[in-house]
Amino acid sequence: MRTAFLWAGFAALLACGPALAAAREEFPARSITIVMGASKGGITDVATRIYAKAVSRDLGQPIVIDNRPTDAGSAAAAFVQKAAPDGYTLLAFQGAQHAAIPAIQNAPYEPVKGFSPVTLMFDLANFLAVPDSSPAYTVAGLLRLGSENQGGLTFGSSGLGTNSHLTAARLSLSATIPVTINHYAGAAAMIAELVSNRLDFTLVSYAVAKPYVQTGRIRLLAVDANSRWPALPDIPTLREAGIDQPKVASWFGLAAPAGTPAAIVRRLNAAFAKAARDPAVIKGVQDAGAIVTVSSPEEMGKMMVREAAETTDLVRLLGLKKR
Repeated sequence: MRTAFLWAGFAALLACGPALAAAREEFPARSITIVMGASKGGITDVATRIYAKAVSRDLGQPIVIDNRPTDAGSAAAAFVQKAAPDGYTLLAFQGAQHAAIPAIQNAPYEPVKGFSPVTLMFDLANFLAVPDSSPAYTVAGLLRLGSENQGGLTFGSSGLGTNSHLTAARLSLSATIPVTINHYAGAAAMIAELVSNRLDFTLVSYAVAKPYVQTGRIRLLAVDANSRWPALPDIPTLREAGIDQPKVASWFGLAAPAGTPAAIVRRLNAAFAKAARDPAVIKGVQDAGAIVTVSSPEEMGKMMVREAAETTDLVRLLGLKKR
């Protein structure tokens, strides 16, 4: 009996060995992976890489970016939710899309309970863009074009459930014009369709739009933000352009799998908060078309809860839920 008890205790110690070693290990002791459900070159990718470079210096470890632009971010979220809660696998995500996908369809992740919030990173400004060949030079002109066309307007979305998708759906509802929404796996594919005149309009970040604006291939009619974009002060906000509707949340954040130790979450939060004060990070993120933001894990957690509730209501209002 005593021998069996000793062997059982020894086996338990062996099983706990890796966890005990990890607990004693000073975080971080190896590279960190940030997973995102977005393709390379998009706003999430560009701005997160800017952050990652600064945070890597502070933590003294490499940060690897793992792009998984499939299933509207579901694959990335599910992968991180199932990862070991040790701080080495993180998710960079768009708040609206992260909450919207489970509200629209069955998703392999739980948007709130499946994650430990770390920090907000940035807030996006999307520009309403049309091909340069479009006869619309204002938002009112675009809506008039949609009312005159039998089929309404065609819109390009960078992904199901993104804030640009929800904004366009809400615009269609408030303007009472039909809008056919086409989803793409990221901004690069979407902008290519717009430039090729296969879409009437889209909502796109400044970073993606900039080279096409400079070469005269697309035209910006408005910015979906609370105030005008500093680099383009002549472009009106959607509200100034006559679209008086609530703004869809456009924040981006960082989260770890649920159950990640609080000390690790605090260490990550401190590193990203420090990066958010770095002038190079602030400028780089702004040049990419976003505004640096920062929060405590608790503040971000409250936002995730609120976003899940509000986005579920919006999906229901817009009739986007798939049965």
